[in-house]
Amino acid sequence: MSIVSSYRLRLQRRRWLIRAVRKRRELSSVANRTRQIRKSDVLLFCTLRNERIRLPYFLDYYRQLGVTHFLFVDNDSSDGSRDYLAAQDDCSVWYTRRSYKRARFGMDWMNWLLLRHGHGHWCLTVDPDEFFVFPFCDTRPIQALTDWLDASSIKSFSAMILDMYPKGRIDAQPYREGQNPLEIAAWFDSGNYVIEKNPRYGNLWIQGGPRQRVFFPDQPELAPALNKIPLVKWERKNAYASSTHMLLPRGLNLTYDEFGGEKASGLLLHTKFLNTFADKAKEELTRGQHYCASVEYKAYADLIGDDPELWCKWSEKYINWRQLEILGLMSKGNWA
Repeated sequence: MSIVSSYRLRLQRRRWLIRAVRKRRELSSVANRTRQIRKSDVLLFCTLRNERIRLPYFLDYYRQLGVTHFLFVDNDSSDGSRDYLAAQDDCSVWYTRRSYKRARFGMDWMNWLLLRHGHGHWCLTVDPDEFFVFPFCDTRPIQALTDWLDASSIKSFSAMILDMYPKGRIDAQPYREGQNPLEIAAWFDSGNYVIEKNPRYGNLWIQGGPRQRVFFPDQPELAPALNKIPLVKWERKNAYASSTHMLLPRGLNLTYDEFGGEKASGLLLHTKFLNTFADKAKEELTRGQHYCASVEYKAYADLIGDDPELWCKWSEKYINWRQLEILGLMSKGNWA
């Protein structure tokens, strides 16, 4: 990368950090328990809206994984999400009615909380329908992973989004509060992914899976990006650029081996496709707060009335992380 390009990226990172500091005024504290945070804690950051039904299992999953404090931004929920989270002893909650879109799809709010509370911590930034899976996660807590990353001088850890879906109609089986969504959305595409390198930021750009296959068959380039870097040893100089797809400084995006080897990586099991999906898609399309004029939700709306089935004869049923490694979707690298 040229000196000019590097300089421009440094300026861009500073602009994002300045935006984050300014956008802090849009957040009102509901329950601030950040004084409880200890130096060794792994923190989770999340922006949400009307996800009350998902929250009990989401919190239990990440508590069992080893997350010790949660920092949420509630974007004007009307279903009790905010009150539920505020009552949890390990959650700090902020509230805003301001535009998700004008906050760079929530990343200005996340960058501020990461700047203010994440420095020196391993920070996991995820959505309420994403479940982080990493090598040995069935027997080792997330602290085992972060300890290994620290010992290996690795500061960021990638995880591809793996869209999970049911066999049959999306709305066939109702989701119950507290239920593991993978009991319903247990299937995934084991292939059908394309990868290219982003020349500016250096990260990998991944597309494919059932969303491209079903909702964007004629315009695959418009399918959602599946690459994320959700786990980062945060420093005040860091800033997420576009969701958690990429961040600056640029070196944090180099989570892969360019010379034929493999670096350890994980997955985010994405459980969007439950019976709650249709109402959620309609709400978000009406709000128009998502990326690229909500093109993703327009695609959903065009097909949702037809009750599309995402399952196909090539679908695989989820078993565990070892299955995903065998399929080449994640890797333990040299972590044993």
